[in-house]
Amino acid sequence: MKEFELKYGCNPNQKPARIYMADGSELPIKILSGKPGYINFLDAFNSWQLVKELKEALGLPAATSFKHVSPTSAAVGTPMSTDLKKACFVGDIEGLDESPIALAYARARGTDRLCSYGDWIALSDVCDAVTAIMIKREVSDGIIAPGYTAEALEILKAKRNGSYNVVEIDADFLPEEKEVKQVFGITFEQGRNNFKIDKALLENIVTDNKNLTEEAKRDLIVALITLKYTQSNSVCFAKDGQAIGVGAGQQSRIHCTRLAGSKADIWHLRQCEKVLNLPFLPSIARPARDNAIDIYISDDYEDVLADGTWETIFSVKPEPLTREEKKAYLATIKGVALGSDAFFPFGDNIERAAKSGVSYIAEPGGSIRDDNVIETCNKYNMVMAFTGMRLFHH
Repeated sequence: MKEFELKYGCNPNQKPARIYMADGSELPIKILSGKPGYINFLDAFNSWQLVKELKEALGLPAATSFKHVSPTSAAVGTPMSTDLKKACFVGDIEGLDESPIALAYARARGTDRLCSYGDWIALSDVCDAVTAIMIKREVSDGIIAPGYTAEALEILKAKRNGSYNVVEIDADFLPEEKEVKQVFGITFEQGRNNFKIDKALLENIVTDNKNLTEEAKRDLIVALITLKYTQSNSVCFAKDGQAIGVGAGQQSRIHCTRLAGSKADIWHLRQCEKVLNLPFLPSIARPARDNAIDIYISDDYEDVLADGTWETIFSVKPEPLTREEKKAYLATIKGVALGSDAFFPFGDNIERAAKSGVSYIAEPGGSIRDDNVIETCNKYNMVMAFTGMRLFHH
């Protein structure tokens, strides 16, 4: 297949639309089910690069959940605790522990379930039946992977009455070194961002505390590679091999940090006892349940449910999760990693990061206020590495 005609571009009025190779060669993909659109393919090709790089950097299967050309999360296939499985609503999945790619997907899809609603999925490895079973029950637009087992493909082709988008990509495909796009009829050309992110990037530690653990290195690499494919400005919190909070497309660095930090806090709070034991009615659909959890964790819980709305969601009205309880729970969180796609201009970002349990930071450095940022890190005994490399993505 040398080109693929799309229904329309970013919006229905943008016609005609297609994808093709400029040199006339075959596209490096096969469409096994459905008919992906313009934005689907933008998500597909960006997300595939992310998981491919994570796999190459860490040697572990990787997955990501994408929405509107930014990841909601990305993760590698590390073991999950019973509570984490329950928080991600995958505790009932048989064979999960034996499938690293399924573990990666469960982590990535379970991190920010509100933002992952209607997502695009990318897997670094062949999609197996365990992963396909989890995907089938989520609201999703499509998936890209280097292959599918026969059973997994049968499961995915049956999703959405046969219209679910399933794309297979040639794992050996290498794009041209130069990339080109047009804006307002004007052609832009640049070299591809082939910068390699690995542990060597974390050697320039500028804080007093220089104890960067192997787990922290893994998490910082997850954060940095995630940022490489996140619309800038962007900040990413990571823990246990997964991105737990992504702040994308903000104009100021502090707003990125606040957004990503609030998402990381929600991810942690989803694993506290009160949330894990919420008495949902059996009839509640997964998206409605996710919305209810978000409301329950928020400070507006009692106001929203005061009119009796809780009776449509829960079998009994749950006791509220108070601000004091949330603050106390989050105060126990430590060892979180934080990456930034550009330097932190002020220490306020570090102050906000500290509230979400950040112990490790990787950022380019180069601000005229680097001394202030380093001093603030030292105040909290954090470890910070200057990578020297900006990761803007637009």
